[in-house]
Amino acid sequence: MTGTPTRIAMWSGPRNISTAMMRAFENRADCVVLDEPLYAAYLGRTGLDHPGRDEVVAAGETDLAAVVHDLVHGEPPDADGSTRVHYAKHMSHHLPDDLDLGWTEAFCNVLLVRDPAEVVASYVRSRESCEPDDIGLLQQARLAEHWRSRGTDVPVVDAADFLRDPETHLRWLCDHAGIDFDPAMLTWPAGPRASDGVWAPHWYDAVNRSTGFEPYRPRQVDLSPHDAAVAEACRPAYDGLAARRVRL
Repeated sequence: MTGTPTRIAMWSGPRNISTAMMRAFENRADCVVLDEPLYAAYLGRTGLDHPGRDEVVAAGETDLAAVVHDLVHGEPPDADGSTRVHYAKHMSHHLPDDLDLGWTEAFCNVLLVRDPAEVVASYVRSRESCEPDDIGLLQQARLAEHWRSRGTDVPVVDAADFLRDPETHLRWLCDHAGIDFDPAMLTWPAGPRASDGVWAPHWYDAVNRSTGFEPYRPRQVDLSPHDAAVAEACRPAYDGLAARRVRL
């Protein structure tokens, strides 16, 4: 491989458009993607009972330090010398609260956010329980504060804005990362990918049926008192991030 690939880290919470975004980048001929590399370590550390938990832990690396080292120092697969972009889809809630975040500065970071009420409503359709730490916004706010303290203003993309105009936002993201926009990012073949995590059968049904980004539509949410409280606990973090989101 000639040169060093551009390494993009997209930090999202669950039930966002994170997998569709990964599809868009993977549909580039010059891009290799990595699906939630911190997930196995997260489940191993927390003991949480997620769908497919045993398979996730067995298939992934549970030593967080080893995962971080590989992310920072490892090279993406490049059998034919065509890799120019390395895209990592991260779930921000996979980060421990006490983890030094300095290693994240090695990447071109982007925060992908979504209204917490919509996230919670979608999340509880796949998993019975939901707490503020489960949906990523608190951790995204921590990431943003860390980067700000180091003098870096990392962009925030709101999923609702993105879905209103995917091409404009993808063009902006590519320009921000210093790579050319590829029209192939707007559509992709339906179905699973070899790069999908082993958890895909539990979470990726909708994206596997998709061939592109679905047009934005307002969501009506009907949350239980507990779930509504979870969403409201995360709303200040969302509001703070959304206030400085990319506006195109």
